[in-house]
Amino acid sequence: MDITHPVRRSGVGSHDVRWIGISDLFLFARGASVIDVGCNRGHVGYEFARSEARLVHGCDIDGPSIQAARHWFAELPYVQSKFEVVDLTGGAEALTKAFGPEGYDIVLLIGVQHKLKRVMKTDQLDSLIFHLGTRALTYFGWNGYSEDLAQMDRALLNAGLTRIHTSHIPGPGRPAAIWKR
Repeated sequence: MDITHPVRRSGVGSHDVRWIGISDLFLFARGASVIDVGCNRGHVGYEFARSEARLVHGCDIDGPSIQAARHWFAELPYVQSKFEVVDLTGGAEALTKAFGPEGYDIVLLIGVQHKLKRVMKTDQLDSLIFHLGTRALTYFGWNGYSEDLAQMDRALLNAGLTRIHTSHIPGPGRPAAIWKR
Protein backbone atom coordinates (compact mmCIF):
# COMPACT_ATOMS: atom_id res chain seq x y z
CA MET A 1 0.00 0.00 0.00
CA ASP A 2 1.36 3.38 -0.99
CA ILE A 3 0.74 5.75 1.90
CA THR A 4 2.23 8.70 0.06
CA HIS A 5 -1.04 8.99 -1.87
CA PRO A 6 -3.84 9.02 0.71
CA VAL A 7 -7.29 7.92 -0.31
CA ARG A 8 -9.41 10.86 -1.33
CA ARG A 9 -13.01 10.91 -0.27
CA SER A 10 -15.56 12.78 -2.33
CA GLY A 11 -17.75 15.36 -0.69
CA VAL A 12 -21.48 14.95 -0.33
CA GLY A 13 -23.21 15.87 -3.54
CA SER A 14 -20.35 15.08 -5.86
CA HIS A 15 -21.38 13.02 -8.85
CA ASP A 16 -19.64 9.83 -7.75
CA VAL A 17 -21.44 9.53 -4.43
CA ARG A 18 -24.99 10.30 -5.51
CA TRP A 19 -25.71 6.70 -6.40
CA ILE A 20 -24.36 5.17 -3.17
CA GLY A 21 -27.16 3.10 -1.67
CA ILE A 22 -29.08 2.73 -4.93
CA SER A 23 -26.31 1.26 -7.08
CA ASP A 24 -28.06 -2.14 -7.00
CA LEU A 25 -30.37 -0.62 -9.61
CA PHE A 26 -27.49 -0.67 -12.11
CA LEU A 27 -27.98 -4.46 -12.21
CA PHE A 28 -31.43 -3.88 -13.71
CA ALA A 29 -30.41 -1.16 -16.18
CA ARG A 30 -29.78 -3.32 -19.25
CA GLY A 31 -32.51 -2.45 -21.73
CA ALA A 32 -34.32 -0.26 -19.18
CA SER A 33 -35.80 3.20 -19.46
CA VAL A 34 -34.64 5.62 -16.75
CA ILE A 35 -35.63 9.12 -15.70
CA ASP A 36 -33.50 11.11 -13.28
CA VAL A 37 -35.59 13.89 -11.76
CA GLY A 38 -33.25 16.65 -10.64
CA CYS A 39 -30.44 15.17 -12.72
CA ASN A 40 -27.93 17.99 -12.35
CA ARG A 41 -25.36 17.34 -15.13
CA GLY A 42 -26.56 13.81 -15.85
CA HIS A 43 -23.81 11.92 -14.03
CA VAL A 44 -26.12 9.32 -12.50
CA GLY A 45 -27.96 8.82 -15.78
CA TYR A 46 -24.59 8.36 -17.45
CA GLU A 47 -23.82 5.49 -15.06
CA PHE A 48 -27.14 3.89 -16.05
CA ALA A 49 -26.21 4.34 -19.71
CA ARG A 50 -22.87 2.65 -19.02
CA SER A 51 -24.91 -0.18 -17.49
CA GLU A 52 -26.73 -0.49 -20.83
CA ALA A 53 -29.96 1.41 -20.20
CA ARG A 54 -31.62 1.93 -23.59
CA LEU A 55 -33.23 5.27 -22.69
CA VAL A 56 -32.18 7.94 -20.20
CA HIS A 57 -34.19 11.09 -19.59
CA GLY A 58 -33.41 13.78 -17.06
CA CYS A 59 -34.59 17.13 -15.87
CA ASP A 60 -33.25 19.91 -13.71
CA ILE A 61 -34.07 23.56 -13.16
CA ASP A 62 -30.51 24.64 -14.00
CA GLY A 63 -30.05 25.30 -17.71
CA PRO A 64 -26.23 25.00 -17.80
CA SER A 65 -26.47 21.62 -16.04
CA ILE A 66 -28.93 20.38 -18.65
CA GLN A 67 -26.62 21.62 -21.43
CA ALA A 68 -23.78 19.64 -19.83
CA ALA A 69 -25.95 16.49 -19.67
CA ARG A 70 -26.88 16.89 -23.34
CA HIS A 71 -23.20 17.25 -24.19
CA TRP A 72 -22.25 14.10 -22.24
CA PHE A 73 -24.97 12.04 -23.87
CA ALA A 74 -24.21 13.29 -27.38
CA GLU A 75 -21.25 10.93 -27.20
CA LEU A 76 -23.55 7.96 -26.51
CA PRO A 77 -25.49 7.38 -29.75
CA TYR A 78 -26.66 3.94 -28.59
CA VAL A 79 -28.74 5.51 -25.79
CA GLN A 80 -31.95 7.41 -26.46
CA SER A 81 -31.62 10.50 -24.28
CA LYS A 82 -33.52 13.65 -23.56
CA PHE A 83 -32.65 16.31 -21.00
CA GLU A 84 -34.95 19.23 -20.31
CA VAL A 85 -35.07 22.24 -18.03
CA VAL A 86 -38.10 21.64 -15.82
CA ASP A 87 -39.34 23.64 -12.85
CA LEU A 88 -40.68 20.87 -10.61
CA THR A 89 -42.84 23.33 -8.68
CA GLY A 90 -45.09 22.98 -11.75
CA GLY A 91 -45.81 19.42 -10.57
CA ALA A 92 -46.97 16.58 -12.78
CA GLU A 93 -47.97 18.95 -15.55
CA ALA A 94 -44.43 20.28 -15.94
CA LEU A 95 -43.00 16.76 -16.20
CA THR A 96 -45.68 15.62 -18.61
CA LYS A 97 -45.13 18.68 -20.80
CA ALA A 98 -41.41 17.91 -21.00
CA PHE A 99 -41.53 14.10 -21.38
CA GLY A 100 -45.08 13.02 -22.13
CA PRO A 101 -47.12 10.66 -19.98
CA GLU A 102 -45.09 7.46 -20.37
CA GLY A 103 -43.68 5.47 -17.50
CA TYR A 104 -40.08 4.45 -16.89
CA ASP A 105 -38.61 1.20 -15.67
CA ILE A 106 -36.56 3.17 -13.14
CA VAL A 107 -37.42 6.58 -11.67
CA LEU A 108 -34.76 8.43 -9.68
CA LEU A 109 -35.17 11.29 -7.21
CA ILE A 110 -31.71 11.80 -5.77
CA GLY A 111 -30.89 14.65 -3.41
CA VAL A 112 -33.80 16.79 -4.57
CA GLN A 113 -36.68 16.40 -2.12
CA HIS A 114 -35.20 18.67 0.57
CA LYS A 115 -34.77 21.44 -2.00
CA LEU A 116 -38.36 21.10 -3.17
CA LYS A 117 -39.59 21.28 0.44
CA ARG A 118 -38.25 24.83 0.55
CA VAL A 119 -40.41 26.01 -2.35
CA MET A 120 -43.46 23.72 -2.38
CA LYS A 121 -46.30 23.15 0.05
CA THR A 122 -46.41 19.67 1.57
CA ASP A 123 -49.51 18.62 -0.38
CA GLN A 124 -47.94 19.80 -3.65
CA LEU A 125 -44.76 17.84 -2.98
CA ASP A 126 -46.82 14.79 -1.94
CA SER A 127 -48.66 15.04 -5.25
CA LEU A 128 -45.43 15.30 -7.24
CA ILE A 129 -43.88 12.30 -5.47
CA PHE A 130 -47.08 10.31 -6.02
CA HIS A 131 -47.01 11.24 -9.72
CA LEU A 132 -43.39 10.14 -10.01
CA GLY A 133 -44.35 6.91 -8.28
CA THR A 134 -47.09 6.24 -10.81
CA ARG A 135 -44.50 6.63 -13.59
CA ALA A 136 -42.20 4.02 -12.01
CA LEU A 137 -42.95 0.80 -13.89
CA THR A 138 -40.62 -1.29 -11.72
CA TYR A 139 -38.23 0.63 -9.44
CA PHE A 140 -37.96 3.99 -7.71
CA GLY A 141 -34.57 5.10 -6.32
CA TRP A 142 -34.14 7.94 -3.84
CA ASN A 143 -31.72 9.50 -1.44
CA GLY A 144 -32.26 12.39 0.85
CA TYR A 145 -32.68 13.15 4.54
CA SER A 146 -34.02 10.75 7.18
CA GLU A 147 -36.86 13.08 8.11
CA ASP A 148 -38.18 12.94 4.52
CA LEU A 149 -38.38 9.17 4.27
CA ALA A 150 -41.88 8.99 5.82
CA GLN A 151 -43.23 11.36 3.13
CA MET A 152 -41.65 9.19 0.44
CA ASP A 153 -43.12 6.01 1.93
CA ARG A 154 -46.63 7.51 2.13
CA ALA A 155 -46.69 8.92 -1.38
CA LEU A 156 -45.10 5.89 -3.02
CA LEU A 157 -47.27 3.38 -1.14
CA ASN A 158 -50.29 5.29 -2.47
CA ALA A 159 -48.75 4.93 -5.95
CA GLY A 160 -48.52 1.15 -5.48
CA LEU A 161 -44.83 0.84 -4.57
CA THR A 162 -43.26 -0.92 -1.59
CA ARG A 163 -39.91 -0.07 -0.07
CA ILE A 164 -37.58 -3.05 -0.56
CA HIS A 165 -34.20 -1.58 0.39
CA THR A 166 -32.81 1.08 2.69
CA SER A 167 -29.14 1.98 3.00
CA HIS A 168 -27.48 4.23 5.53
CA ILE A 169 -24.12 4.00 3.78
CA PRO A 170 -24.44 7.45 2.11
CA GLY A 171 -23.94 9.09 5.52
CA PRO A 172 -25.53 9.87 8.87
CA GLY A 173 -29.06 11.11 8.38
CA ARG A 174 -28.77 10.72 4.57
CA PRO A 175 -30.34 7.35 3.69
CA ALA A 176 -30.96 5.95 0.26
CA ALA A 177 -33.93 3.72 -0.55
CA ILE A 178 -35.42 1.66 -3.35
CA TRP A 179 -39.12 0.94 -3.86
CA LYS A 180 -40.57 -1.67 -6.20
CA ARG A 181 -43.92 -2.06 -7.94
